[in-house]
Amino acid sequence: MAMIPPIDYATASQEIRAEHDRELSLRGRMTNMKRILLNSPAAHRIYAEWFTLRDLLKPTLDDRAIWLLSMAISETMRAEVPVTFFRRALMDGGLDPEAIESTADETLLIAFGKAVAADANAIPDELWAALKARYDDTLLVNLAAFAGIMVATCVFTNAVRVDLDPELEGYRKR
Repeated sequence: MAMIPPIDYATASQEIRAEHDRELSLRGRMTNMKRILLNSPAAHRIYAEWFTLRDLLKPTLDDRAIWLLSMAISETMRAEVPVTFFRRALMDGGLDPEAIESTADETLLIAFGKAVAADANAIPDELWAALKARYDDTLLVNLAAFAGIMVATCVFTNAVRVDLDPELEGYRKR
């Protein structure tokens, strides 16, 4: 059970309801994590910048690469809610999360995600060299910032003990 309750829309302040409605209009769904974050509309907006950074990565990285990077971070941090969220994305995309053969670029991104999540102070120079050989500085900044928000998402869901959304139950890793 989550340590912080989700907002109750009926009794929430106008500011919280406005942020809730904005989120629904932008993304069409409201997760347990978002309902808890909405106790602070500012915190919700900060975490929602995940979507902004994802969109900045998309001209270069496809959804699958972003999902694999995100899942690598989530798995390394043992964050069940994000892991299950990305398992759903992969499975709904027709992929078996346990049997994906990653491309060279995806393998590099997975290694980066695992390294960031395990110890951001110890990302190997060889990994950085490989990333720099493939991507420009702008993309690398957006990639590192995206990974940072993904780490923060895992920290939040773990620390607050966010309950798994019911619609994710069938995608849970057994």
